[in-house]
Amino acid sequence: MQQTIKEGSYKNIWHGLGRQRIEIPKSVLKSSVYNKRLLSQFYICSLGYYPQAKDHFTYRKKGLPENFLFYCVDGQGWYKIGENKYTVNPNEFFILPQNIEHAYGSDENNPWSIYWIHFGGELLPYFNQSKAVQTHYKPFHIRSSDEIVSQFSKIYRTLELGYSIDNLLFANMCLTYFLTLFIFNAKHYKTNPADKIHCIDSAILYMQDNIHQNLTLNELCSHYNYSASRFSSLFKQKTGYAPIDYFIQMKMQKATQLLDFTDRSIKDIALTFGFDDPYYFSRRFSKIIGMSPKKYRSINKD
Repeated sequence: MQQTIKEGSYKNIWHGLGRQRIEIPKSVLKSSVYNKRLLSQFYICSLGYYPQAKDHFTYRKKGLPENFLFYCVDGQGWYKIGENKYTVNPNEFFILPQNIEHAYGSDENNPWSIYWIHFGGELLPYFNQSKAVQTHYKPFHIRSSDEIVSQFSKIYRTLELGYSIDNLLFANMCLTYFLTLFIFNAKHYKTNPADKIHCIDSAILYMQDNIHQNLTLNELCSHYNYSASRFSSLFKQKTGYAPIDYFIQMKMQKATQLLDFTDRSIKDIALTFGFDDPYYFSRRFSKIIGMSPKKYRSINKD
């Protein structure tokens, strides 16, 4: 006798044809994760794949103590955080942060197909303070990637084999990389000049292309049609550094490579990066790298 598969959401869990879902039991989390330093920082609670998830719906008044990441690969859906409601389309993902009222579901006429992962950890509050993460509380379009599905499958297959310490370690170490495929999606691809990228990312590429020049803040601002104060504010929000400090840091990174891989003099290297005064170059190098160029070279040549 053929078993009828019920479709729809029951107690916040979707049931339907083709569903994949693993939830790590609370008993396993308590015995093997919460008390293990290497695992307790960032860990998977559950994950799954819901294809054409008709009648998928969940509402949580108080949210959850952990985060959810949802990745829509087909169809459409929606979600609400507090009073804000968003539509989700193919190749878009979003993050639901911990302890926030939320609801989500599939479109009635074109139900979504989604990969999702539910993750927590002691580091989660710090993770959620990141601007890079907060940006993705709204739907964000990414390049579709076989690597995303491949990485998900690795984690899923490993957990299907049970909750040994090795399996939990592998899955949770993969989690961090898996999240970068979404949150830092663009960094996994070579930049195409035709791509629309954030002006600060563009400015950093401009700095890289002009690493041997002495760019000023006014030159950078005029290049991107921003006032100095606005550009500096945007730059610091995204990088944590003032623009010229970041540019000098990039120069010093390149300088360490020349010290490592060539026998060029420190004076010559200083000139290469626009420093007419080798003593000033050495002072800036020491401040950023933590030692003088001469000492850096002697240590790394041994």
